[in-house]
Amino acid sequence: MSPAKPVGPVGPVSPVGPGSSGSPVRPVGPVKAVLFDRDGTLVHDVPYNGDPERVRPVEGAREAVALLRARDIRVGVVTNQSGVARGLISGTDVRRVNRRIDDLLGPFDVWAICPHGPDDGCHCRKPQPGLVLWAAGRICTDPADCVVVGDIGADTEAAARAGAHGILVPNARTRPEETEAAAHTAPDLLTAVRSLLDDPALDGPAYDGPAPGGPHDGGARSGQRPATTAPAPSGEAPDPCRRPS
Repeated sequence: MSPAKPVGPVGPVSPVGPGSSGSPVRPVGPVKAVLFDRDGTLVHDVPYNGDPERVRPVEGAREAVALLRARDIRVGVVTNQSGVARGLISGTDVRRVNRRIDDLLGPFDVWAICPHGPDDGCHCRKPQPGLVLWAAGRICTDPADCVVVGDIGADTEAAARAGAHGILVPNARTRPEETEAAAHTAPDLLTAVRSLLDDPALDGPAYDGPAPGGPHDGGARSGQRPATTAPAPSGEAPDPCRRPS
């Protein structure tokens, strides 16, 4: 694996989306929310885990999340859980695991979960942007003021597609090409968060096509069809700023 690239300012990048002018996107201001991938980022990856007793936070996770809360930065989780669609775990299993994570790390402001399989054609399954957009909306935060922290290319690609910013924290499952493609990397979760707090000047995101690798879904990697359906998040914490539909 290549050495991790430090978090911090990089050169100008192109804006997200069709019809963009090619001018640089503004750097993110003070970070207002950090959205974490779950398996392999906040907790050790146990494929298709439905057992709360098997939840083990990664080193530094508790401190990293506490640092953000101390700065009044909102925290959330965006996670693919295709084990639900595959019949390997239930939605109740996912919620039980999520509650255990809340117990261990403190309650998150929002949980956004994609229960779909790789062939379901949803727009929430990372690397699609639906989970990031939904989570940002639930906590009334512009995606441009959000940072997504994950361990594979699908996490940072979902961030870029949503107009958010991404930091890759590589682990043993991260492919070398994913690390090379990431605009911002950190060697571990705590370093990623401390770098954001010390120097939040991440340049704006750019989406230039699929990132290497596939989406994390609690145990599997695979492709993604075009988005057609809405996300089905569950287990989220109460959101005091949610607007009536």
